[in-house]
This record gives sequence, structure tokens and C-alpha cells, in this order.
Amino acid sequence: MTITTLFFDIGGVLGSNGWDRQQRAAAVRHFGLEVAELEDLHGETIAMLEQGRMGLDEYLRCTVFYRPRSFTPEDFKAYMQAQSVPFQETIDLARALAATGRYRLMTINNESAELNQYRLERFGLRDLFVTFFSSCWVGILKPARRIYEVALAMSQAEPSGSVFIDDREQNLEPARALGMQTIRFTDAAQLRQDLAGLGVHI
Repeated sequence: MTITTLFFDIGGVLGSNGWDRQQRAAAVRHFGLEVAELEDLHGETIAMLEQGRMGLDEYLRCTVFYRPRSFTPEDFKAYMQAQSVPFQETIDLARALAATGRYRLMTINNESAELNQYRLERFGLRDLFVTFFSSCWVGILKPARRIYEVALAMSQAEPSGSVFIDDREQNLEPARALGMQTIRFTDAAQLRQDLAGLGVHI
């Protein structure tokens, strides 16, 4: 079947991760936090944050500001946002694909609502992607099969005519099981080549 729909991950594909281990480690160094403590508290709350069952302010109260600090929540949130860096080559490729008019571009990604909204604006994604199946809005985290089922059902995309692009193998397997084409992302040049192999051209 001809490919008509392209589903992109955001963190690790269109830009850096939003609040992954690398970003948390940088925050630990910058603010002088205890890494083991933050990781333990993060592990207890991250699923609720990324499923939209907890806001960022509440997450920070549970993980960082449960005791007085020498910095403010606003300082910390600004630092979190500053960790988000766009992968411009991949974004330019997505822009070129969208401009052909032959493909619908959407995302399937795990993210908290506040960071997700910031990153959509920061990376300029709202002009390129028609729908965002973000965990914070659909209430399901990858790699649960259900998030892919919801994305396919709500977009009315045929699995065999769809490609899911992600940098983590564990997130690709459920998509393949549903009949979607998959690409494991390493860089924009490789992505362009793999898309061409599936008949997706600019």
C-alpha cells in the first residue's frame, strides 16, 4: 500500500528529549540536588505526569520543592525548558514532506502537558503536524499497544499505509504488531534514506 501517513516521535527524533535522564542529570548539577533522591521521586510520579493525571507544578512539589530551596519553581521550569533543543535537519525534512501535500504528519509521543506545549511551539511543529497523539492528552504511554490503536483509529489511517518513526526499539515493536511500517531513527540522513526505501519521497 502507498504510504500516506507519517507518525513521528518528538523527543529523540524531532529534538532532544524533554525530561529524560540526561536532562535530569543536568538539572541535578545545576541546582545542586541529590541525584538518587530525585530519581526515586521522579520514578514515583513520572507516569502520572506524562499521562496527564498530574500537572508540572504538582510534579515539582513532589520531586523538588517538598522542602525549601534557594531557587524558585519558575527558575526550575525555565531550566527544564532550556534543555529542549530542536533537531533542525529532521524538522526541515518533516517540513519538506508536509509541503508535498502527499502525506499527513502526526506525532505519537510521551510528554507532560506543559513541556509538550512548550516544545510544539519551540520546535515550530504546529505548522507541520496535523495532530499530536501525546500521552498527556490521550492518557496512554508508549509502548502500550493502546496508544497506537487510538492514533490509528482517530486518524483513520490504514496501518500498512502508515510509518511510525522512533529512536527506541521498544516503542516500534507494538506499531509493527499492528501492521505499521517502522523506522528506528538515528539521524536525518538515515531517516530520509529509509523513507525513500518505503516509497516516501520529497
